[in-house]
Amino acid sequence: MSIFEKAPAKINLSLDVLGKRDDGYHDVEMIMTTIDLYDRIELDWLKEDKIKVSIWSRYVPNDERNLAYKAAAALKKKYSISHGVHIRIEKNIPVSAGLGGGSSDAAAVLRGLNKLWSLNLPLEELATIGATIGSDIPFCVYGKTAVAKGRGEIIERLPSPPTCWIVLAKPDIGVSSRNIFKKYIHEERSYSTQKVIDALEESHFLNLCRTINNVLEEVTFELYPEVEQMKNKMIKYGAPGVLMSGSGPTIYGLVQQHGKAKRIYNGMRGFCDEVYVVRLLG
Repeated sequence: MSIFEKAPAKINLSLDVLGKRDDGYHDVEMIMTTIDLYDRIELDWLKEDKIKVSIWSRYVPNDERNLAYKAAAALKKKYSISHGVHIRIEKNIPVSAGLGGGSSDAAAVLRGLNKLWSLNLPLEELATIGATIGSDIPFCVYGKTAVAKGRGEIIERLPSPPTCWIVLAKPDIGVSSRNIFKKYIHEERSYSTQKVIDALEESHFLNLCRTINNVLEEVTFELYPEVEQMKNKMIKYGAPGVLMSGSGPTIYGLVQQHGKAKRIYNGMRGFCDEVYVVRLLG
């Protein structure tokens, strides 16, 4: 028996850091939405009591370091599952890109194993398990559009963004979220989350473009100037709303017209290899 799941990438429409917690993590408020760029997950029942991961990417481990493996192990332990699973991951989402690929893979494994092992758990329970593994996993369990608070485990659904195209451009570097958060210095500032929520509730495209914000940009830009250069180029090519997703390095642009999105895509291809034009799912 096989189960297939899609694991879509996410982009941040906002990312505010509210301060550091006693447990070493940061309190955040971040609005995320899923996009039509996804990994494919296949789950096959194993009689043997083991977890096997097959992945076609030289940058992603296929052992217990993999978030998908950790998700399966956590579910297996919590519900005393005596058999195993073979997880096959077809990677399409760039790695270490700020697009939540590993977290989405783990979330897809939780959803898929819920079916494969006939656990019939609500999404809330899967999200709770996911939160013990990674901060973005609870959002990825639900998908669509939501604001994540706390360490990322408190999820509140939001209206979908106005229909538009997304141009993604990832420089040929990988960025560690842990390192970016470690170097972030918290300042008192006006937070952008509510402004983005207002734009979503109004379904106002230009207001959304004006209010998207990511406080981690300043850290990533200082460490990796080429990421800021990529953002400036996308603005120059005419994308109305441009932002770094997560801790980077992927820059995205919100564009309403497909023809304009393709022109920006062609321009960005002159500066990096990994450029995509996709639609919103959220």
